Amino acid sequence: IREAAYIDGILKKYAPDAKTLADLGCGTGRHAELLTQYGYEVFGVDMSEDMLEEARKRAVGNDKLAFQKATLQDFQLPQKADCITALFHVMSYQSTDELLENAFRNIYRNMKDDGVFLFDCWYGPAVLTLKPELRVKRMENQKVKVTRIAEPILQENENIVEVNYDVYIKDKETNNIHEIKEKHVMRYFFINELKIFLAKYGFSIIDSFEFMTGACLGKDTWGSAFVVRKR
Repeated sequence: IREAAYIDGILKKYAPDAKTLADLGCGTGRHAELLTQYGYEVFGVDMSEDMLEEARKRAVGNDKLAFQKATLQDFQLPQKADCITALFHVMSYQSTDELLENAFRNIYRNMKDDGVFLFDCWYGPAVLTLKPELRVKRMENQKVKVTRIAEPILQENENIVEVNYDVYIKDKETNNIHEIKEKHVMRYFFINELKIFLAKYGFSIIDSFEFMTGACLGKDTWGSAFVVRKR
């Protein structure tokens, strides 16, 4: 709820007349659903069928909400949107120049003239200053105990952090342990780099700040947000 209100505040500031919104990387559609309560018609896009199965349940009886299975590079909206969002590090998953450029090209194609694109990403100066570290998170309830280990590998020449996840789920009744392994390749960005890519595809940055706080970007700002306008 807090995130949806924050997103609405940004969109109201830079696109006060916006009615249509595309939410890229929408996941289970919770934020998309909440944003319809602020008056937007929201079209969610995600590449995970499992996520969309949950999201489509939210669209039942809500004529302001629809979903599509697609990537940032190939989604196609039924009509061009006033605003497009790609939040919670969706853009950092565009780990190659090809993925990034094709995403920007397709976003431009699906947006109305003078439209606003809001996205967040890992901020390069903070990544290089703070350096990603091994992190362990433990959670449990009456039935299971979960341990998640995140081991990052910084690839400075590629502006990439490869995060290797090991998740151990212990059944407290049987003591059986289920292990899950995942690798997430995350790209971090610098402002001048983004300016070049965005200008190539018809966008310009109109604001940047720390996501959820609005603070100025700095060497301790891991999560950066950018407001971009289609020229």
